[in-house]
Amino acid sequence: MPRNEYLAWPGARMALTGNHRRFVSEARTATLGTIAEDGRPRLVPICFVLDRDVLFTPIDEKPKEASDPRRLARIRDIERRADVTVLVDRWDEDWDRLAWLRIDGRASLAEDPADRAPAIAALRAKYPQYAGHDLESRPLIRIAIERVRSWGDLSDRGRSRPPSAEGSGSSSSPGGSRPR
Repeated sequence: MPRNEYLAWPGARMALTGNHRRFVSEARTATLGTIAEDGRPRLVPICFVLDRDVLFTPIDEKPKEASDPRRLARIRDIERRADVTVLVDRWDEDWDRLAWLRIDGRASLAEDPADRAPAIAALRAKYPQYAGHDLESRPLIRIAIERVRSWGDLSDRGRSRPPSAEGSGSSSSPGGSRPR
């Protein structure tokens, strides 16, 4: 699809709104989608921070398939094709609270210390688990946000409630209810 048609989908925005920023900043995880060499989507859960209109996600020290972090599939995918998508979602047993925000952007490895140092500090502030990780010597993915699209009420700040038996449907459209 030509790029200009893609930008025209209903609800697409070129920049994050205040509600988008809050929703993304409050999220603990997201899903990064890259494009594998065979054209299939490759999805991986990520930790991340938002800095203006840029997301940063580290290749941390959790166990990985490849011993060299630069040989990981997501890094190879990004080096081959920088187009990525990040999905941030909110799940709740109350399906009126469901929401998601999809970010399309261009990914690269952050090499500039002016980008890396504040991003690593923000990652450590958000995720105390990173205190013992040597993020300074590992790849850091930088995603420049180009487009966003959302669904549901992103401003809903209520806490998830425990599951209850009533009102829990199993269809993909929960009894016709949609986020407000």
